[in-house]
Amino acid sequence: MSPQLPRGPIKRRGLRGAWRESLLLADGRELILRPIVGEDAASLRAGFALLEPEEVRLRFLHPMRELPEPMAQRLAHPLPRREFALVVAEPLPPGQAWIGAVARASIDPDGEQAEFAILVWHCLTRLGLGKLLMKRLIRWAKLKRLRCLYGDVLEENRAMLRLAEQLGFRREHRDQERGMTRVVLDLRASAVGKSRAQHG
Repeated sequence: MSPQLPRGPIKRRGLRGAWRESLLLADGRELILRPIVGEDAASLRAGFALLEPEEVRLRFLHPMRELPEPMAQRLAHPLPRREFALVVAEPLPPGQAWIGAVARASIDPDGEQAEFAILVWHCLTRLGLGKLLMKRLIRWAKLKRLRCLYGDVLEENRAMLRLAEQLGFRREHRDQERGMTRVVLDLRASAVGKSRAQHG
């Protein structure tokens, strides 16, 4: 995958199977949006090595030289019913495909809310993938009938904060973790508002 991609609208096409889409880039190349599978663990580790140090810090909130094997395996094996993870990858078999974006949501023990995390490799930024992935996480959370979806973001990660604001998240500053902002989307309130708009 080239480190430089032309900017332009992505053409999307649904594929057979849940949460699967073909994404056609402006230069004609194709990526696949799909649920993560266990075979993706090796690709996650390989892709991690291509990340810039700043990308790692903004996503994992601290420096990391590599993605440990246990962590890669954990990410590639979401817990059934409680976790959800999607990847944007090359149209190759899992384990062989380069992965350029990952999105994950995990339901808290209270069963009422879920925490999200999204990482888009720098060579795929400004294509709208972050927004697409976040919308998929929101849809999943609503299907789970959760109260809210939230994430902790470094205040300097302006791109993620802007995206969250565009999608209706509110900001909650947390004094106990200086430099961190929690963004929260009230799923039930947004559902009520949408219903009223449709019937108004």
